[in-house]
Amino acid sequence: MKKILFVVIGILAVVLVLSISKDMLVRVSVEKGMELVTGLELRVSNFRVGLINTLVKIKNLRLYNPKGYKDRIMLDMPEIYIDYDLPAIFKGKIHLEEMRINMNEFVVVNNEKGQLNLDALKVVQAQKQGRKPKAAEKGKVPEIQIDTLNLKIGKVIYKDYSKGGSPSVREFNVNLDEQYRNITDPHALVSIIVVKALMNTTIAGLADFDLKGLQDTVSNTLVSAGRVATETVEKTTEVVKGTSETLKKTTEELTEVFKAPFGSKGK
Repeated sequence: MKKILFVVIGILAVVLVLSISKDMLVRVSVEKGMELVTGLELRVSNFRVGLINTLVKIKNLRLYNPKGYKDRIMLDMPEIYIDYDLPAIFKGKIHLEEMRINMNEFVVVNNEKGQLNLDALKVVQAQKQGRKPKAAEKGKVPEIQIDTLNLKIGKVIYKDYSKGGSPSVREFNVNLDEQYRNITDPHALVSIIVVKALMNTTIAGLADFDLKGLQDTVSNTLVSAGRVATETVEKTTEVVKGTSETLKKTTEELTEVFKAPFGSKGK
């Protein structure tokens, strides 16, 4: 009886260790990966990884502004759901079969010195310099594949402190709910979020922010994603077509085989 009890306790201990290590591995991958991509601090308050399934539930994810801004938070995402591929993470890749982002607020801030918080994002810095975004020297951006991205954006706020005194505040209810497929560039993911948050507001004009460069990046990404999806469908269609032709040919040959002896008797 004692041996059985020890075995049960041992199994439970192994399951607990695996659960904790799995949570830590995925959490660190998400936090550090996004920090390398954005160049900004990112934290989550609640992180749950399924023990048997590969579903991640993230609560209260926040992307913080750099120093020099009275408003600490740039992005407030109360909920993110991720269905991931665990073996890929062990290989240093991030493969997300599905990602659902629910963003409550996106806060664009122009501080007292006339510095825009968006300019701290790597994708924006790279776009201004006419180059591709690079990882920080301390780490490498992992490869990423997002099969399906569902993006919801509620409100976008613009705060301007540049004229002194209380900030000028403008709020825009974007209420975006869109889906994208085959995202293979983490920087493109950031570009999609920024562009989709700002494109239906007047913030780009108010903040003198060049949105066109990021729009081109997003357009190219979505076109490439659409091309990948189309090619996949075309390949599948070709396989089905080839299989159908083979079956048709085989059927005709079998028909001739059975037809020949019976036909000879009829003569």
